[in-house]
Amino acid sequence: MAWDMEDAPPPIRLSARPAWVYLLRDFLAMYRAIAAGGSATIRAHQRQVRERIGGVLRANPALRGTDAARKPVTAHLRRALDQGRKTPMADVIRSIDGLQQDLSWQYGYDKVPRGLDQKYAYAELVGPTGPVPSDQIILGLVLFAPACIYPAHAHDGITESYICLSGALSQNDQGVYVPGSMIFNPPGQTHRITVADLEPSLLAYAWLGPPDKLISQKMVFSRKPRRSAGPAERLSG
Repeated sequence: MAWDMEDAPPPIRLSARPAWVYLLRDFLAMYRAIAAGGSATIRAHQRQVRERIGGVLRANPALRGTDAARKPVTAHLRRALDQGRKTPMADVIRSIDGLQQDLSWQYGYDKVPRGLDQKYAYAELVGPTGPVPSDQIILGLVLFAPACIYPAHAHDGITESYICLSGALSQNDQGVYVPGSMIFNPPGQTHRITVADLEPSLLAYAWLGPPDKLISQKMVFSRKPRRSAGPAERLSG
């Protein structure tokens, strides 16, 4: 029997799922409220993130069906959310909590470094594979277990920002980031993340770049070789 397209259910638009609309609005407000620290570059990035979130809201895309998926690190999610409620990030924490059952936690690598599979996962919210489709921006969450060390990596053609929602972490051993602070990484900048010993850390992130880079971005770790190995070795997932 031939499939009758008229019998197909209508797509569910973003506006029909208020929980997703609230989350995007909270991201927009977060990128408006967090200080740029006097940096014109960071201020421009924040403005671009807000503009693209606004574009997603106006486009009202059909939501993509995704299978909720958990990873070992999501055993720490409840603690991370509870800790985040005590911070200036409480509004976005509340919105994330309301969508827990819709989140698909992933690794992003075909082969995860030993031990990292227990201490890390991310969930794309908006983007080429997220529940809210977009080829203009990627928004997501990253969850780290206590004492996680996320190896050095970089993103080709992608401008990235993290906002700490709960916990405390350091990037490249240069300062400590706590809820309400932002980490900014221009394209190609290598960065390594370490997390406090006793509490998990939950981060929101935004990626900006050309659509082809957002769609085909590969997650890549880099490490210094042993002295006899020659040029720097790249490990890709």
